[in-house]
Amino acid sequence: MKPFIFIPTFICSGLLSGCFGYPRLLNYSFDPGGRGLNSLASELEPQISRRYIVFISDRRGSQDVYMFDTVTRNLVDLPGLNSLDTIATHPSVSENGRYIVFAASRQGRSAIFLYDQETRQSRNLTTNLQSEVRNPTISADGSRIAFESSNNGQWDILVYNRSGQPLNVPQEPR
Repeated sequence: MKPFIFIPTFICSGLLSGCFGYPRLLNYSFDPGGRGLNSLASELEPQISRRYIVFISDRRGSQDVYMFDTVTRNLVDLPGLNSLDTIATHPSVSENGRYIVFAASRQGRSAIFLYDQETRQSRNLTTNLQSEVRNPTISADGSRIAFESSNNGQWDILVYNRSGQPLNVPQEPR
């Protein structure tokens, strides 16, 4: 084999072998008792951040937020997060799993809530916002929350800090 063909072939095969095993399929078993990631109920809107998967499920009869730890392969207990009079949607979790942000509808009004797993408290970040809100997401470090708001008749993106204060987002690119 000529060197000018052998060398590129060798390099390409070396580069492609680095991709071996990726992506890998993760298989989580079905648990009819509802204690695992998959159950008899609907599991909706999954979002993954490092070792945690947050999702919505109606396994207890209402649309609630759940968090699954992919390392321990167990659901994480989230006391104080879900309530019977709230329909939760679009959860997002910080990288360390401490903060979960989600949209919720309570008494016909939508809001963005932030749950702190350490304090076991949930707070409405959009109490003073007089518009519909949806699709929240949280930064990896849990310091910023972005979501859509229907203020002024159109959907815009707002960014808040963990305290519920709006952050200035430049309107013009630099």
